[in-house]
Amino acid sequence: MKKIYKLITVALLLIATSQTNAQCAGGRYHDYVFPTTPTPTSGVVYGSNVTAANATQSLVLDVYQPVGDVATSRALVIIAHGGSFVYGGRTGTDVVPLAQDLAKLGYVTASIDYRLGMTNFPFAAQHTVDSSDAGAELMRAVHDARAAVRFFRKNARVGGNTYGIDTNNIFFAGVSAGGLTALHLAYLDQMSEFPPYIDTTGVTVGAMTGQPGLHGGIEGMSGNPGYPSTVKAIVNICGALGDTLWMHAGDTPVLSFHGTIDGTVPYGYATIAVIGNPLLKVYGSSLVNERATNLGIPNCMETWIGQDHVPEVASAVYFDSTITITRTFLEHFTCGTPMNCAYSNPLGVNELAADVDFTVYPNPATASVTIDLSAFAGHSVSVEMYDMMGRNVKSVSTIKATNYTIGRENLNSGIYFMNVISEGKVFSKKIIFE
Repeated sequence: MKKIYKLITVALLLIATSQTNAQCAGGRYHDYVFPTTPTPTSGVVYGSNVTAANATQSLVLDVYQPVGDVATSRALVIIAHGGSFVYGGRTGTDVVPLAQDLAKLGYVTASIDYRLGMTNFPFAAQHTVDSSDAGAELMRAVHDARAAVRFFRKNARVGGNTYGIDTNNIFFAGVSAGGLTALHLAYLDQMSEFPPYIDTTGVTVGAMTGQPGLHGGIEGMSGNPGYPSTVKAIVNICGALGDTLWMHAGDTPVLSFHGTIDGTVPYGYATIAVIGNPLLKVYGSSLVNERATNLGIPNCMETWIGQDHVPEVASAVYFDSTITITRTFLEHFTCGTPMNCAYSNPLGVNELAADVDFTVYPNPATASVTIDLSAFAGHSVSVEMYDMMGRNVKSVSTIKATNYTIGRENLNSGIYFMNVISEGKVFSKKIIFE
């Protein structure tokens, strides 16, 4: 009987391998075989749960599918945005270009919203954000991420497989806070590992303040129970893990990107802080990579020497390396190609060169800045400006002029980041208002 089961298992593996290889024909998952930028199916509800403020929130995601694709069994990459777990969203410039370009390679992608907000945030005089608050919010995000994975497995099983997903090839990627989410989804997978400062009861007992929305143990209660939330591999962009001891031999493969002077999420071991308030002690990507290597977990690590937090959001060059290395890493699992961690055979930056540059003047400025957009001739651009907290303070869409002036208006003195977005890519400059 055991021999029969073994033969059945081998046969199923051969069928799965044959189907995977068929998916990879014609350069799928390697080249931009679907070059048209996809329009997402927006606002798909994948679950709901209670926020830190004890209010019920519907959880939504946007699905990007390769334009013109007729395949009905495609690999899926779910992507989580950044924002320190207090802001950001599924339409942010940190995640949309990734979702679009991976879809052009042939993946179905999903950019998710997850619950945001900490019990004592912002920093009221009588409160201090501590590990309890931050740890609880991180686990809400992980619970929501698991629900998103389960959503697609449930849809494939009983919902008609609306999005044409191959449930054997589901991956999870995250940027900054989304990177923390990806790492904890992969490695915080046993209740014995749950940090003691995270209260999963959601109630107040004695002097301990309950933390709403954390019921359900490892899996949580954000929706789609009864389906696996495991993924085949993860992509971590500038994230970190609470404890690398949660990683064990045979765990989920991981690709990491991280700058050596990241001042937001540490490259090594340090405490994450927001506006000087400590949140969590974490192990950055370099230590995750070291632990994975020692355990024999398949992994790649792209170290950005001398770079700060998420440089791929502000630089077409770093975005190009991010999408190219991600392409090659995921292709190993979707198509069985050899593991290759090198930046090779770059995909390019759609129709814009990787070294496209623009000028902002005067800089420093007092009342307004003018952007020289001549380098983007023939391309429509959008402009976004962010403050040092990553909050969007100005946005202008569909600019086709050679020069464009933006007034300071009510912005405070300080440093800002100006992003010019074109062809799904982001180019950035730091500006100063005196």
